[in-house]
Amino acid sequence: GRVGLRPSGASGRPPAGPGPAAYAKREMARDAIEVMRGLGHARFQVLAHDRGARVAHRLALDHPEAVERLLLLDIAPTLAMYRNTGEAFARAYWHWFFLIQPPPLPEALIASDPVRYVRSVMGARHAGLAAFAPEALAEYERCAALPGTAEAVCADYRASAGVDLAHDEADQRSGRSVTQPLRVLWGEHGAVGRCF
Repeated sequence: GRVGLRPSGASGRPPAGPGPAAYAKREMARDAIEVMRGLGHARFQVLAHDRGARVAHRLALDHPEAVERLLLLDIAPTLAMYRNTGEAFARAYWHWFFLIQPPPLPEALIASDPVRYVRSVMGARHAGLAAFAPEALAEYERCAALPGTAEAVCADYRASAGVDLAHDEADQRSGRSVTQPLRVLWGEHGAVGRCF
Protein backbone atom coordinates (compact mmCIF):
# COMPACT_ATOMS: atom_id res chain seq x y z
CA GLY A 1 0.00 0.00 0.00
CA ARG A 2 0.90 3.65 -0.30
CA VAL A 3 2.08 5.67 2.66
CA GLY A 4 1.45 9.41 2.52
CA LEU A 5 3.90 12.03 3.67
CA ARG A 6 2.99 14.32 6.53
CA PRO A 7 1.92 17.36 4.49
CA SER A 8 0.28 15.39 1.67
CA GLY A 9 -3.17 14.04 0.91
CA ALA A 10 -5.08 12.95 3.98
CA SER A 11 -1.89 12.47 6.05
CA GLY A 12 -1.39 14.24 9.34
CA ARG A 13 -0.24 17.84 9.48
CA PRO A 14 1.53 18.30 12.81
CA PRO A 15 2.30 21.90 13.79
CA ALA A 16 5.74 22.89 12.58
CA GLY A 17 6.68 24.41 15.91
CA PRO A 18 9.40 27.03 16.23
CA GLY A 19 11.61 25.19 13.71
CA PRO A 20 10.93 22.83 10.82
CA ALA A 21 12.00 19.64 12.64
CA ALA A 22 8.52 18.05 12.46
CA TYR A 23 8.89 18.05 8.66
CA ALA A 24 12.51 16.97 8.47
CA LYS A 25 12.95 14.14 5.99
CA ARG A 26 14.59 12.22 8.85
CA GLU A 27 11.29 12.37 10.78
CA MET A 28 9.28 11.35 7.71
CA ALA A 29 11.69 8.45 7.14
CA ARG A 30 10.98 7.33 10.72
CA ASP A 31 7.26 7.46 9.91
CA ALA A 32 7.87 5.14 6.93
CA ILE A 33 9.97 2.72 9.02
CA GLU A 34 7.26 2.56 11.69
CA VAL A 35 4.53 1.90 9.12
CA MET A 36 6.52 -0.82 7.37
CA ARG A 37 7.47 -2.50 10.65
CA GLY A 38 3.84 -2.26 11.73
CA LEU A 39 2.91 -4.11 8.54
CA GLY A 40 5.51 -6.79 9.35
CA HIS A 41 8.22 -5.71 6.90
CA ALA A 42 11.71 -5.46 8.38
CA ARG A 43 13.31 -5.12 4.93
CA PHE A 44 11.71 -3.72 1.78
CA GLN A 45 12.25 -2.08 -1.59
CA VAL A 46 11.38 1.58 -2.19
CA LEU A 47 9.89 3.32 -5.21
CA ALA A 48 9.37 7.04 -4.63
CA HIS A 49 8.73 10.22 -6.61
CA ASP A 50 9.54 13.89 -6.00
CA ARG A 51 9.06 14.83 -2.31
CA GLY A 52 8.71 11.15 -1.42
CA ALA A 53 12.02 10.45 -3.13
CA ARG A 54 13.66 12.97 -0.79
CA VAL A 55 12.26 11.03 2.14
CA ALA A 56 13.38 7.75 0.53
CA HIS A 57 16.94 9.13 0.18
CA ARG A 58 17.01 9.87 3.91
CA LEU A 59 15.37 6.51 4.65
CA ALA A 60 18.16 4.69 2.80
CA LEU A 61 20.85 6.70 4.60
CA ASP A 62 19.41 6.42 8.10
CA HIS A 63 18.02 2.88 7.89
CA PRO A 64 20.26 0.93 5.49
CA GLU A 65 19.36 -2.36 7.16
CA ALA A 66 15.71 -1.88 6.16
CA VAL A 67 16.05 -0.66 2.57
CA GLU A 68 16.96 -3.38 0.08
CA ARG A 69 17.07 -1.13 -3.02
CA LEU A 70 15.62 2.10 -4.38
CA LEU A 71 14.05 3.47 -7.54
CA LEU A 72 13.70 7.26 -7.32
CA LEU A 73 11.87 9.44 -9.82
CA ASP A 74 12.49 13.10 -10.71
CA ILE A 75 15.06 13.85 -8.05
CA ALA A 76 18.62 14.94 -7.57
CA PRO A 77 19.97 15.22 -4.02
CA THR A 78 18.46 18.24 -2.27
CA LEU A 79 21.88 19.53 -1.22
CA ALA A 80 23.14 19.44 -4.80
CA MET A 81 20.02 21.15 -6.09
CA TYR A 82 20.26 24.05 -3.63
CA ARG A 83 24.05 24.39 -3.91
CA ASN A 84 24.05 24.32 -7.74
CA THR A 85 21.00 26.46 -8.40
CA GLY A 86 21.08 28.33 -11.67
CA GLU A 87 18.55 30.46 -13.49
CA ALA A 88 16.83 27.56 -15.31
CA PHE A 89 16.28 25.66 -12.08
CA ALA A 90 15.14 28.76 -10.17
CA ARG A 91 12.56 29.52 -12.85
CA ALA A 92 11.27 25.94 -13.02
CA TYR A 93 11.27 25.41 -9.24
CA TRP A 94 10.29 28.94 -8.16
CA HIS A 95 7.96 27.43 -5.55
CA TRP A 96 10.97 26.02 -3.67
CA PHE A 97 12.14 29.58 -2.99
CA PHE A 98 8.65 31.01 -2.42
CA LEU A 99 7.66 28.37 0.14
CA ILE A 100 10.75 28.89 2.33
CA GLN A 101 10.05 32.59 2.88
CA PRO A 102 9.23 33.52 6.48
CA PRO A 103 5.66 33.00 7.66
CA PRO A 104 2.95 34.07 7.23
CA LEU A 105 3.18 35.35 3.64
CA PRO A 106 3.48 32.06 1.67
CA GLU A 107 0.87 30.39 3.86
CA ALA A 108 -1.56 33.30 3.49
CA LEU A 109 -1.20 33.44 -0.28
CA ILE A 110 -1.71 29.69 -0.70
CA ALA A 111 -4.62 29.53 1.74
CA SER A 112 -6.35 32.45 0.01
CA ASP A 113 -6.86 30.32 -3.13
CA PRO A 114 -5.44 26.77 -2.74
CA VAL A 115 -6.91 25.55 -6.05
CA ARG A 116 -5.20 28.37 -7.93
CA TYR A 117 -1.91 27.50 -6.20
CA VAL A 118 -2.20 23.80 -7.14
CA ARG A 119 -3.07 24.62 -10.74
CA SER A 120 -0.28 27.20 -11.02
CA VAL A 121 2.45 24.89 -9.73
CA MET A 122 1.30 21.65 -11.36
CA GLY A 123 0.08 23.21 -14.58
CA ALA A 124 3.34 25.01 -15.29
CA ARG A 125 5.19 21.82 -16.19
CA HIS A 126 5.71 20.44 -19.72
CA ALA A 127 2.47 18.43 -19.92
CA GLY A 128 0.42 21.03 -18.06
CA LEU A 129 -2.71 19.85 -16.27
CA ALA A 130 -3.60 17.44 -19.10
CA ALA A 131 -1.34 14.83 -17.50
CA PHE A 132 -3.72 14.52 -14.53
CA ALA A 133 -6.90 12.52 -14.59
CA PRO A 134 -9.76 14.83 -13.54
CA GLU A 135 -10.33 12.74 -10.39
CA ALA A 136 -6.65 13.00 -9.42
CA LEU A 137 -6.57 16.76 -9.96
CA ALA A 138 -9.78 17.14 -7.94
CA GLU A 139 -8.18 15.19 -5.07
CA TYR A 140 -5.05 17.40 -5.15
CA GLU A 141 -7.31 20.45 -5.03
CA ARG A 142 -9.43 19.02 -2.20
CA CYS A 143 -6.38 18.21 -0.10
CA ALA A 144 -4.79 21.61 -0.76
CA ALA A 145 -7.86 23.22 0.80
CA LEU A 146 -7.75 21.14 4.01
CA PRO A 147 -7.04 23.17 7.17
CA GLY A 148 -3.33 23.34 7.93
CA THR A 149 -2.16 22.30 4.46
CA ALA A 150 -0.54 25.62 3.51
CA GLU A 151 1.37 25.71 6.81
CA ALA A 152 2.45 22.07 6.48
CA VAL A 153 3.61 22.44 2.87
CA CYS A 154 5.70 25.49 3.78
CA ALA A 155 7.15 23.65 6.80
CA ASP A 156 8.14 20.74 4.54
CA TYR A 157 10.02 23.02 2.14
CA ARG A 158 11.55 25.07 4.96
CA ALA A 159 12.87 21.81 6.44
CA SER A 160 14.36 20.91 3.05
CA ALA A 161 16.20 24.24 2.93
CA GLY A 162 17.28 24.04 6.58
CA VAL A 163 17.52 20.97 8.79
CA ASP A 164 17.58 18.56 5.83
CA LEU A 165 20.55 20.38 4.31
CA ALA A 166 22.35 20.18 7.66
CA HIS A 167 21.73 16.40 7.75
CA ASP A 168 22.94 16.04 4.14
CA GLU A 169 26.03 18.15 4.81
CA ALA A 170 26.89 16.02 7.86
CA ASP A 171 26.58 12.87 5.73
CA GLN A 172 28.76 14.40 3.04
CA ARG A 173 31.44 15.44 5.56
CA SER A 174 31.51 11.95 7.05
CA GLY A 175 31.60 10.25 3.64
CA ARG A 176 28.25 8.55 4.24
CA SER A 177 26.23 7.79 1.12
CA VAL A 178 23.53 5.46 -0.16
CA THR A 179 24.97 1.95 -0.34
CA GLN A 180 21.92 0.10 -1.66
CA PRO A 181 21.37 -0.57 -5.35
CA LEU A 182 19.89 2.66 -6.70
CA ARG A 183 18.26 3.70 -9.95
CA VAL A 184 17.18 7.27 -10.59
CA LEU A 185 14.96 8.25 -13.52
CA TRP A 186 13.69 11.65 -14.60
CA GLY A 187 11.41 13.03 -17.25
CA GLU A 188 12.81 14.02 -20.62
CA HIS A 189 11.33 17.51 -20.38
CA GLY A 190 11.81 18.05 -16.64
CA ALA A 191 14.10 20.50 -14.88
CA VAL A 192 15.99 17.78 -12.97
CA GLY A 193 17.35 16.19 -16.14
CA ARG A 194 18.05 19.58 -17.75
CA CYS A 195 19.75 21.16 -14.75
CA PHE A 196 21.41 18.30 -12.88
